Amino acid sequence: MTHAPAAARALLASVLSLSALLATAACSVLGDDTAGPASARSTASVPPSATAPTSGQSSPATSEPGLSEEQLRAALITETDLGQPWVPTRGVATWRDGLLKSSTKDADCRRLLDVLYTEDLFGTPAGPRAVVALDDAYSGAQLRYQVAAYRPADVDRTLKWLGGLPKKCGEFTATARKDGVQKVEVDALRLPETGDARQALRVTMTGETPDRQLTRLTLDVAVVRVGEDTVTLTNGGFGDVSSELAQVVVEFGVNRLTEIQKQGRVRV
Repeated sequence: MTHAPAAARALLASVLSLSALLATAACSVLGDDTAGPASARSTASVPPSATAPTSGQSSPATSEPGLSEEQLRAALITETDLGQPWVPTRGVATWRDGLLKSSTKDADCRRLLDVLYTEDLFGTPAGPRAVVALDDAYSGAQLRYQVAAYRPADVDRTLKWLGGLPKKCGEFTATARKDGVQKVEVDALRLPETGDARQALRVTMTGETPDRQLTRLTLDVAVVRVGEDTVTLTNGGFGDVSSELAQVVVEFGVNRLTEIQKQGRVRV
């Protein structure tokens, strides 16, 4: 299919006019524009249990206040940014419970499978969190984009772990409860030089259905730390999953988040 690279190119065109979009989003979040970008407000999915700071936990000492939940929501990427064929999610993909609920002997590789399934690399955030999930209406791919406040040291440790996985878990086998033995390959995925620290992987799982039809699931995972806030993206599905899409979305999203961070500090 060719629609995924086309979506990436459409988003790249949006990046070229990013300044105006960011100014509008930032003003909306800070109270200057009560209308604001509707997509940033209406498509955010924020689990109630994840939006409040954890009791007894505090962020590292800093002279700069953290972003509010509303500001993080405005930093999300939405289906309006991506364009067709992306739409708000219609539910959890069947391949998630089928293929990602797999087990393997090596601890690091097993941990990788676990975080791919839960889409939770860092645990409870140190502050607010905002999440949006989108579906590719053509291919069935699913994209999840999250912005949250985590302790930078914790994020950097996880980034270091992710960076070592192509060597530790470059190729291994995993057993899925419903879909049998899968061959898993883990490769580094290059990201633009954006944010303060970053890491990305491409994971592919190849196997057979019970009626001996070949399957190939591709899942991109990208993480970028921007100060005390972290962007996490997963995009996966069967068929053609464009790595270009993850790269462009991350760059666009980090630029949006950075501008909102700057505007937030100016107004405090």
